[in-house]
Amino acid sequence: MVDFEYKDAYNVQDFRRIIEILRGEGGCPWDREQTHESLRRNLLEEAYEVCEAIDEHSTAHLREELGDLLMQVIFHADIEEKAGSFDLDDVADEACKKLILRHPHVFGTVEVSGSEDVLENWDAIKRVEKHQETTGSAMDSVARSLPSLWRAEKVQKKARKSGFDWDDISGALDKLSEETAELREAVQSGEHVEEELGDVLFSAVNVARFADVDPEEALHAACEKFIRRYRAMESEAQNRGLTLSELPLEQQEELYQFVKREQGL
Repeated sequence: MVDFEYKDAYNVQDFRRIIEILRGEGGCPWDREQTHESLRRNLLEEAYEVCEAIDEHSTAHLREELGDLLMQVIFHADIEEKAGSFDLDDVADEACKKLILRHPHVFGTVEVSGSEDVLENWDAIKRVEKHQETTGSAMDSVARSLPSLWRAEKVQKKARKSGFDWDDISGALDKLSEETAELREAVQSGEHVEEELGDVLFSAVNVARFADVDPEEALHAACEKFIRRYRAMESEAQNRGLTLSELPLEQQEELYQFVKREQGL
């Protein structure tokens, strides 16, 4: 039996202690075997599940998923503590110092007129911290592990700060049309398709940025819409005594347009 005090309610320190027990001698073999690399996907999945709980507007689900995400933070910190590198307190210390430094309008004498000034100061301070002396180095610092649409958006915002950007959305739309035409040529020739497709996606993100639309959310919504329409197609085909997958493309397209028009999907 492990040395642990059972309670009706636990706190963060208890959480930390449980992870220590699980990863210690006599604990859980699986937990002891884990590394940063083996847990990488878990960390990402837990973060996305937090986002899903936010989208659901469910406080109960959010509380649960935040706990799972916090477990990942404590777990990774415990790995480093056992390696003699740093512990959870060191993580908190660095985070606190960063927040204090990046909020000079709260913890210092800097004055701001609103959120825009706050973000500009934050970005300027961050560039000094990270030794980002050029816009190119600032772009290079954008995490490569981000979803590609978000990474593209952040890179484009870095370029905008140096003046390299369209005046308005019309320039971005024209560029998207240009890249789409180049993609069509690439498909026809069978060369550079991946490169040209990437340019189209990058240009589409530019349009989203000017329209003040989150490209990840836009694509997620498009996926949900397609799923709704496809399920409706299956249902309509069944009502007609047909099997959707056995229909030729022309009839499937007819059903697609039907549910889109008649059911408002």
